[in-house]
Amino acid sequence: MARSGALLLSVRPRFAHAILEGTKTVELRRRRIAALPGTSVILYATTPTKAVVGTARIASTVVCRPETAWRDHALCLGLERHEFDGYLAGATRACLLFLEDAQWLASPLPLAELRLTPSFRPPQSYRYVSGADPAGIRDLAGVGQRRA
Repeated sequence: MARSGALLLSVRPRFAHAILEGTKTVELRRRRIAALPGTSVILYATTPTKAVVGTARIASTVVCRPETAWRDHALCLGLERHEFDGYLAGATRACLLFLEDAQWLASPLPLAELRLTPSFRPPQSYRYVSGADPAGIRDLAGVGQRRA
């Protein structure tokens, strides 16, 4: 079942940059992310950047065989074939997140600042944003904001 709410998605800095520059429009995952179209995505760039650097929105998701994913979407994945094969080694399915409306943050949110909220830990892969997250992330996700 698909969930609503913003996703905090950990990606390597190279992929965060490519997403935000618009050269990578499909994020590849080994496990299905049951997110609805329109779901906000907050991009956390991992080491060495260690900061929330931008946002995007999920246009759609597709789960398919790895061969189909490569054949149909190789140009949008931002990966070399050997990286794709290595990442999906042993997997029978690939989860593709089609991203749109990618935007850089004017000021990244560094991990050191995010950790001022003692319970904050960046996700290994992804997680949904909650009310316990730092204010900067909640603001990006619209968590706790009233709707007009």
